[in-house]
Amino acid sequence: MRAVDEMRLRMDSLAQDLSEALDRAERESRRNRLFGELGGTVDLEELMDRVLDAAMEIPGIEAAMMVVEAQGGNPAAATRGMTAQEAAKPPTSGVAGALPGTITVSYRYGRERETSGTDLIRGGVFIPLMGRELRPIGTLSLFWRQPDAEPAQEHIEQAENLAESSIPAIENARRYGEARKLAETDALTGLFNQRYFHDTLRREVTRAHRYERNLALIVFDLDDFKSVNDEVGHLAGDRVLAQAADRLREAVRSVDVPCRIGGDEFAVILPESSAEDADQLYRRVHNSMRGVALGPEGHSLHLSAGIAELEHGDTAASIFERADAALYRAKDHGKDRADIARSTGEN
Repeated sequence: MRAVDEMRLRMDSLAQDLSEALDRAERESRRNRLFGELGGTVDLEELMDRVLDAAMEIPGIEAAMMVVEAQGGNPAAATRGMTAQEAAKPPTSGVAGALPGTITVSYRYGRERETSGTDLIRGGVFIPLMGRELRPIGTLSLFWRQPDAEPAQEHIEQAENLAESSIPAIENARRYGEARKLAETDALTGLFNQRYFHDTLRREVTRAHRYERNLALIVFDLDDFKSVNDEVGHLAGDRVLAQAADRLREAVRSVDVPCRIGGDEFAVILPESSAEDADQLYRRVHNSMRGVALGPEGHSLHLSAGIAELEHGDTAASIFERADAALYRAKDHGKDRADIARSTGEN
């Protein structure tokens, strides 16, 4: 009987060992698949999501935050298992500010940290992401909430390996993002360019039809801009275009898409908007343009606009044609005004 009991214990132990080995193998397989996928991911947000998903599978990790320097030096952040308050001021925020820029090892904290209440972050590991020439490009912070539940050293090393393995993909995604921004941006004004305008208009028209949403388009043209160039010169004219773009950018909503589509012509795509909404935008831009002085006489800048609201059966080409036709009517009727496009079929 004793021999049977010992055999049962050995079998139970073996089964437990096999189960743990299978779990480790499965986690390792998922991580290997992740590392293979990271290299083919050029979208920074998607990349960060994949890294955090993998980090949350590490035993003992209950929350995670990743911050990466994105375009223009602005940080992009993503979290898992954290409240809005924790994400706004993560426990490692003070640590990050105290670390020198060339640190290449993780910083662990938590044992001496005073905490009270339940479900609080009790500890974590802060892993700087170091790019080329040991330049910091971001951080990966992993946390645990249970007292005295610090992950084993091997699991901390897994986190460090995950962070290190993500760095080439992060740098690649950042380069791609910078290249895409250059390809989509008008160099003079910083607005979206003509190519981006047409691509986005097609996409928004399709979306609006599919979900039965409103969509408006407004096309602007600076009145008599050729004479402005003749009077003040092309360099000064470029400065005027840049100022006009700034005023336009200040007037639009965050969901609107302001573009320069050629010469002195601008356009704004307004999702979830009516022709009346677009007309209000024109009035805001029109009023702000009066503060742009032209030439030694300080004349105000004037602009005309054509407005079109998406109709049943409209394509990107047809709504643009209707807005453009409305713009020409505005100019024919004295300029410095907006005209709303007629419905399809109207004379």
